[in-house]
Amino acid sequence: MVIRQYRSSDLECCRSLWTEMVQRHRKIYNDTSIGGEDPGLEFDAHLSKVGPDHIWIAVSGDDVIGMVALIMDEQQAEIEPIVVSSKHRGKGIGYKLVDHVIEQARLKGILCLSVKPVARNEAAISFFHRTGFRTLGHIQLFMWLDRSSPGQWKSGPRLFGKSFDY
Repeated sequence: MVIRQYRSSDLECCRSLWTEMVQRHRKIYNDTSIGGEDPGLEFDAHLSKVGPDHIWIAVSGDDVIGMVALIMDEQQAEIEPIVVSSKHRGKGIGYKLVDHVIEQARLKGILCLSVKPVARNEAAISFFHRTGFRTLGHIQLFMWLDRSSPGQWKSGPRLFGKSFDY
C-alpha cells in the first residue's frame, strides 16, 4: 500500500469512496436522503473546495482503496474526509492515512488540526481518539425543526451534566 497525491485519473475512484462514506452515514442515521441522488458527485465540489494538492490517495496495486483530504484555513486545518474502502478496513490503512495527513499538515505549518465525525459514528470517534484527537474544541448543537420525522434521533451522551440526542 502506497499513499500518494491525488491525480485527475483518480476522480471516479474517489467518487466511489465518497459514495461509500455517504452510504455509511445513511445507514447510521437511517436516512436515505443524505447525500442526494448521486452522492459521488459531492466529491467534485469537495475537490474544487480543497484543491487536488490537499488530497492524498491510498493505493494497493492499481486499486484506490482510501483517501484523505485537508481543508486549510491559515494555520488551522480539518481532516475531511478520511475514507477507506469497506473491503480494506481493519488493515491499518486509516491510521496510515491519518499519519500521512498529520505530517503534511506539519509541513504546511498548521498549528491546529481538527476532525468532525458525525455524532452517531461511534467507530469514527473511537478511531480518531486512538489516533490522538482527544481535545474538544467546538461542540455543534442542532435544533431539528422538521417535525415530519419524529424519533430519528437517539437519546445519547451526557456532557457537563446535560443530556443530548444524537
